Amino acid sequence: MRSFLFGLLLLLIPSSSLASQSQVGLLVMAHGGNDNWNEAVREAVRPLAEKYPVAIAFGMANPETLRSAVNDLKKKGVSSIAVVRLFVSATSFLPETEYAFGLRTEKPSGQFMNEPEILGVEIPVILNSMGLLDASALGAVLADRSVALSTDPGRETVLIIGHGPASDVENRKWLRKMNSLADSVRALTPFHSVLVRTLREDWTGKRKLAELELRDLIKTEAAHGRTVLVIPFRLYGFGPYSEVFEGLDYRSDGMAFLPDDRVTCWIENQYLSLSETLRSGSANPAE
Repeated sequence: MRSFLFGLLLLLIPSSSLASQSQVGLLVMAHGGNDNWNEAVREAVRPLAEKYPVAIAFGMANPETLRSAVNDLKKKGVSSIAVVRLFVSATSFLPETEYAFGLRTEKPSGQFMNEPEILGVEIPVILNSMGLLDASALGAVLADRSVALSTDPGRETVLIIGHGPASDVENRKWLRKMNSLADSVRALTPFHSVLVRTLREDWTGKRKLAELELRDLIKTEAAHGRTVLVIPFRLYGFGPYSEVFEGLDYRSDGMAFLPDDRVTCWIENQYLSLSETLRSGSANPAE
């Protein structure tokens, strides 16, 4: 009798409600680095693994780590996958990731750290469309980092510095978004000034010019009796800035966005939004 009633109940429940009970796996993509870098990401994701099926794929859209993460989630019984790309820019490694999951049919062209490859995932996959540049909540992290370093705000200049892209057009977009997040610093404490810059780290000619400009900036501020507080606009760590600013007088604790619970919250919010899209049936399944 119980089995009959349960079966009748299932017939009465709308199919959309049944679909909402299916498990959506969370696949977090992150650049990857040394052991400390990777562990910082794992720490940020760990609280979510207590609530959702989670796997991490380190590497720049590396097919091997992506395949391993997908297999881990399948073993956990997921029926679809929400991919949260934990990169500063929303466009980072996007074409090759879309290709890997069958969300783009044409193989991306260009030079890649890892040759794009179709993974052949047989369950629906959806990717987030935002990067940390778009995460408004992280403006408060920049503000907290600045205040932690400050001793005399009126005689201090905050310098928020990021990796930066190759394209000048894209770089202007980076700076505009970084400036928007930096408004949280400007609103919190009356620093002398709050500046944002990019190093253009992977492009030798542009990086050389950026290094000269950044060093001149710190020297100029020091000549006017001001201390520069350097805040890395990075997921974790201080990057190459110690070498870039060698011999100059500035202050930094090397703290980037991690560790901070607000990064975890951002990942979870991205996941929940993607999950809702999947469950509503408006996402295109991977082919």
